[in-house]
Amino acid sequence: MSVSIYILVMAGVTYLIRFFPFAFFRKKITSKFLRSFLYYIPYAVLSAMTIPAIFYSTGNLITAVVGTVIALILSFFELPLIVVALSASLGAFLTGLLL
Repeated sequence: MSVSIYILVMAGVTYLIRFFPFAFFRKKITSKFLRSFLYYIPYAVLSAMTIPAIFYSTGNLITAVVGTVIALILSFFELPLIVVALSASLGAFLTGLLL
């Protein structure tokens, strides 16, 4: 029963987040500041949710840092996401074995 309540609340929140912009902004937004602010919100929110999860995911800060550094280096060279994710996971795993 409690799981279905969580799902309903999440669905309601998701709906409200998507509904409010349509309800309040009838015309096209012309403010350059507001448009750039709204453009960068998804990236900021994703970073705020992802970065803490990265460093607490392994239970060891050193393995998390090694995996993050590997992911950053490989993504800098624009490798496919699957390669970056698997390499970072493997690096964190192997570091955990060595510690």
